[in-house]
Amino acid sequence: MVDQLQFRYPRRRWGRALVRRMAYAIFATISDFQVIGRENLPEQGPLLVVGNHFSFLDPAAMIAMSPWPMEFVGGFRVPNAPPLAALLRELWGYYPVYRGTGSQIAFRAAQAVFAQRGVLGIFPEGSSAYALLRPPRPGAAFMAARSAARILPVGLDGLTDVFPSLRRGRRARVTIRIGEPFGPVEAPGRGRQRRQRLEEIGHEIMHRLAELVPPERRGHYSDDPVIREAAKGTEYFPWDDLPEG
Repeated sequence: MVDQLQFRYPRRRWGRALVRRMAYAIFATISDFQVIGRENLPEQGPLLVVGNHFSFLDPAAMIAMSPWPMEFVGGFRVPNAPPLAALLRELWGYYPVYRGTGSQIAFRAAQAVFAQRGVLGIFPEGSSAYALLRPPRPGAAFMAARSAARILPVGLDGLTDVFPSLRRGRRARVTIRIGEPFGPVEAPGRGRQRRQRLEEIGHEIMHRLAELVPPERRGHYSDDPVIREAAKGTEYFPWDDLPEG
């Protein structure tokens, strides 16, 4: 009950409704914005929404397609994002993950949101350093296994082309594909057995996302060995040596 009082869901309802409408209007203006699979959107949670992370615009696109006042968890600092992205994070609000520390704020918030039948968004790869699918960080699998939440995969495509296209006087095609929910998932056992199961859950999430992005973007989760080989080296998280908080 203490966590539910501290991490109340939903919050900022009216402000987020305004931000959502603004985000959708902006995307519809500056891009050819299309959402496919709205029929897969559950009416309520507990739900963990997972998306691929190729661009700093990904959270804004997730907000634009979302029918809920969705919460997010994400890194406290985003070194490669412009000030506009930081402003959106502050306007919407999110629960920070302090990399390199033992902080449990995001995990406690996730459990409280799920306990209130809420919706939580996360980008399992942890950064938008590369425009292809990479192995996930452990957070998404851990949050999913600690709850009874179903998992909703969302594929985001075309967002890396938005500003380059605008500079050429064109509108990029941005497509959001909403997959079918799956789960809940479990990670029983302890120690190595549990870690192995969490890794399996993480890879299952990424395989589901691979079905929702173009074949050339599937990286480590491609069926094409040439694409998988080209993706080698992108699995390293670029900011592991920058602890936060």
